[in-house]
Amino acid sequence: MNIPRLRRRCLAGTSAVALLITAAACSATDDEASVVVPSPAAKAAGLCRDLHEQLPEEIDGLGRTDPGPKSELTAGWGDPAIILRCGVQRPPEMIDPSYARDNGVRVNGVAWLLQKRDDGSYTFTTGARLAYVEVTLPKERTGDGLGPLTDFAAPIKKTIPKGIA
Repeated sequence: MNIPRLRRRCLAGTSAVALLITAAACSATDDEASVVVPSPAAKAAGLCRDLHEQLPEEIDGLGRTDPGPKSELTAGWGDPAIILRCGVQRPPEMIDPSYARDNGVRVNGVAWLLQKRDDGSYTFTTGARLAYVEVTLPKERTGDGLGPLTDFAAPIKKTIPKGIA
């Protein structure tokens, strides 16, 4: 009757080791930014994959630090990260012409809707493109103004055609 008890201890020990390995593997990515990956329609997803291939390794002098989970629909730069998500839903505020007019900016030929968040960050969403691209600047990065958006203009113009998504 000692055999089953020994077997249980071995299995418990194996489970504990597996748990420790899993925890160690997870802790390596705990410092990494995490985002919700959009789920666009097939056409927009294809445009977003094209954009992903054109995104620069640096934005506003910050190196690429893609968030988890890894996806061709998301990208990040710096820490705290400037986050790009492609294929997001159209913000409801875009429907209101006065809101869009009062909160819209144009940077190097790309129109953006500006939304200030309660936490001090800003979210910019492209307008008049066949896929919506969202860029979030954490409050620590807002002192640079619209500088980061200039680095996104060329890849967006090259890969996301004008139109209404």
